[in-house]
Amino acid sequence: MSWRTVIINSRCKLDYKLGFMVVRAEETKRVYLDEIAVLLIENPAVSLTGCLLEALIEKKIKVIFCDSKRNPNAELVPYYGCYDCSKKIKTQIAWTYEMKGYVWVEVIKTKISKQKEFLIELRKYKEAELLQNYLEGINFYDESNREGHAAKVYFNAVFGMDFTRSATNQINAALNYGYSILLSAFNREIVASGYLTQIGLFHDNVFNYFNFACDLMEPYRILVDRKVYSFGKDFIFDSEKKRALTNLLNDTVKINNTRQTVLNAIRIYTRSIFEALNNGDVSCILGYSDEL
Repeated sequence: MSWRTVIINSRCKLDYKLGFMVVRAEETKRVYLDEIAVLLIENPAVSLTGCLLEALIEKKIKVIFCDSKRNPNAELVPYYGCYDCSKKIKTQIAWTYEMKGYVWVEVIKTKISKQKEFLIELRKYKEAELLQNYLEGINFYDESNREGHAAKVYFNAVFGMDFTRSATNQINAALNYGYSILLSAFNREIVASGYLTQIGLFHDNVFNYFNFACDLMEPYRILVDRKVYSFGKDFIFDSEKKRALTNLLNDTVKINNTRQTVLNAIRIYTRSIFEALNNGDVSCILGYSDEL
């Protein structure tokens, strides 16, 4: 089972030989492809061979490309994730509005519950109580936007009353970086299971290739929030902080009564969502806990 997150941060050439990714720079190194879950290419000066790209796609390795500021801005997404993807896509298109609405409610409830738990840890009891009220007020498809109201209370409680998600600052840069890493992990699982990332449950932006992943990742955003909060006030979002966010995928959580890396938990959770949608049963959805 793949488990490694490999980060390429300096100019080099990447090619493929006998099951290994060969990194050719001042030194030549090899990494066994079957061990790689995520390949993060931070330096735009890196070159890749077509043979390596083909092998990365075949192994379903998530490849994330960064821009000149070393922020994730693209990823490698194969056209075909599994042998019966045509069948899976037909199934996905046939999911009913009602069932997608019920699943979305469960996703949002889990997200707000995780936010509330974090606020209690921070002794923000008044704000946590507000989130509990929003939880109790969620209706079908969250038509009253309890999620949006909860998010405002939550972010202001965690990062300060002056904080907004639209501002340009170090906190948002770190959050966006971490969310991008999570998004890529969810895209990988959706595509590997044969479904389309474009067709979501709630997100429906015609310019968004990843509507479905944006839906499913919501309960896992809190993992990024916690890490960014741990950086403290007035931090500089440097390469060390980026490494910490990338390594979140290797942290351990509890899901389905087992300890798993976040990357494996995403796989288990995502497939439970597919099961819920296909069987019309939201009880199939598996939550996670960071209390081990």
